[in-house]
Amino acid sequence: MTASGWVRVGLAAAMAFVAASAPAGAQIDARAAAAGLRFAPLRFEAPEPRLHEVQGVPVFFLEDRTVPLVNVLARFEGGYGLFPRELYAAGTALPALLRYGGTQALPPDSVDLLLEYYALQTSFGGGGESVFSSMNTLSEHLVETLDLWAAMMRTPRFDSAQVEVWRGRELDAVLRLPEDPQRLAFSEFNRLLYGDHPVGWEMREDDLTPAVLTVEKLRQLHARILCRDNLMLGVTGDVAWSEIKPSLERMLRGWPPCRTALPKAPEPAIRETGGVFLIPRPLEQSVVVLAHPTEVNLGDADYFAAQIGNTILGAGGFSSRLLARVRTEEGYAYSAASLWTTPRQYKGLVGAVTRTRPETAASALGLILEILQGMRNEPPSRDEVGTAVDQIANGFVFNFETAAQIISRRMSFLSQDLPADWLEDYLRGVQDVTPAAVQEVFRKHLRPGDMTILVVGDPERMDMAALEALGPVTVLEVGGR
Repeated sequence: MTASGWVRVGLAAAMAFVAASAPAGAQIDARAAAAGLRFAPLRFEAPEPRLHEVQGVPVFFLEDRTVPLVNVLARFEGGYGLFPRELYAAGTALPALLRYGGTQALPPDSVDLLLEYYALQTSFGGGGESVFSSMNTLSEHLVETLDLWAAMMRTPRFDSAQVEVWRGRELDAVLRLPEDPQRLAFSEFNRLLYGDHPVGWEMREDDLTPAVLTVEKLRQLHARILCRDNLMLGVTGDVAWSEIKPSLERMLRGWPPCRTALPKAPEPAIRETGGVFLIPRPLEQSVVVLAHPTEVNLGDADYFAAQIGNTILGAGGFSSRLLARVRTEEGYAYSAASLWTTPRQYKGLVGAVTRTRPETAASALGLILEILQGMRNEPPSRDEVGTAVDQIANGFVFNFETAAQIISRRMSFLSQDLPADWLEDYLRGVQDVTPAAVQEVFRKHLRPGDMTILVVGDPERMDMAALEALGPVTVLEVGGR
């Protein structure tokens, strides 16, 4: 049973208990009755999916008879980040064109009509190292919709007209990039830190020329990524394993195996030297981003203290130090937040981001650096650590709201070589964090003086002397790249 289901059961049991305890015809004192309720401690046991194998493909399965719907999820290892830059646009376009580009048997408009007829909901997405999709269907239409969804992934048409539609939309987004200061800041910051690496790539006009983005390249990537050896499936909903297994066998039978193994993800050479950079823009709100690399990875000994420390610093909303001081005390900005990324296989970033008026950009940046240094100098209070732990622990049950959510997470764990009970390990890990451990992780891994700092804003209205006091300012002239 999902988390929301347990809540409904608990409320119903409490109401029934109060009603049964009252004498016939008696007036119930609700407050006294509620105060007198006694229950055994509530134990939440998360539903546990089963792992099967069909035609060599791992399949997570979790039956859920709550509503007459079935969810099927697919995850393919492989994405644009594993291939050369000339395939970047094709890799980025691939998920959208699986959805809108038709199948070999059906043109795009026919696929749309069938999706509407069966009320089939689908999603397609991807990233640097994976492509994923899901379908949600009425259980009575499972056989027909599973075949249609599989055809969209297995035998896509990549309709040339839809390729042109995608190209036009992406070109428009490229041309509009300089007009979006926050997107521009994040894009340029990634480029500064990661250079010519997929994490630092931003779409350019020359990525989208007809000679670069072709149907042939889409088919090339499709054959490399959406092959059987890269596939993992998840199924949940109003269906038994004995019912869904034959459909999955039919779906996977004959699905081409991968002809060659995927290339390994390139390890980025992340900028370590720091520096101050300015993108001049006549804006009412400046964007400030600062960070440097850190060696804390997912699952490391320092990982849990970093998670709690990041929550205290700026990821914990109104209880965090950055928001309390930058917004509440000084009024420099409406929002300020920290980041501490922990990739599995290479260095992450620790830093902060805010938006503020040009006149207060340097002051806000100086305050953020002061707060960062404070995390190194002294341990946080036990109350701060307790609040951060409670935020995570109190929200733990919401990781199990739906069966599809549980299945999706288990698929993600398997793809990252994490243990099946990683979420439970995570909860125990953060609950064991002490104030001393938080200070130590910042002392070891945070270097405020080595930050790469990027400001997008109006230099005519900024305190440039204060900005230059942090280091020589390099002006970046960024147009529509």
